[in-house]
Amino acid sequence: MFILWKNGFILRDIMKSLAKFLRLDFVPRSSDCALLLLRLWIGLSMLLLHGWGKLAGFSEKSDKFMSVFGLGPKASMVLAIFGEFVCSILLVLGLFTRFAAVAGAITMFVAFTVAHKGVLKGAASGELAFIYLAAYLAIFLAGGGRFSLDAKTGGKK
Repeated sequence: MFILWKNGFILRDIMKSLAKFLRLDFVPRSSDCALLLLRLWIGLSMLLLHGWGKLAGFSEKSDKFMSVFGLGPKASMVLAIFGEFVCSILLVLGLFTRFAAVAGAITMFVAFTVAHKGVLKGAASGELAFIYLAAYLAIFLAGGGRFSLDAKTGGKK
């Protein structure tokens, strides 16, 4: 160990290299790629796993859907379809991204607080709605990024 210290602080250089490796500095960073990935991941999963099922089963499920804020089951389901299906398509495209993210966040907030009663554990937990809510809020704050239709049509990146 004495030799490492005596010969030009080799140990310090090793520690710097180790720190650089642990920070994964060799992997390129791109917040725009990260936003694209997040938009696609959240948008497609919401669209395919939740929105499509509601849209396809509208006629069978609309009378049994939970009524929110006294709107009635059909109107509540239409709003859920808008937030989960239509806004997911917008999110994937990066078109009106912040609006779509706000609509998705509102939908997930209602799902979490009303449908799941704010419960994060157990059989009928709202954990997934809570996680989607966080992702929608992050997308809202960040915007669509460089790889979005918003950026291509002159909107803010």
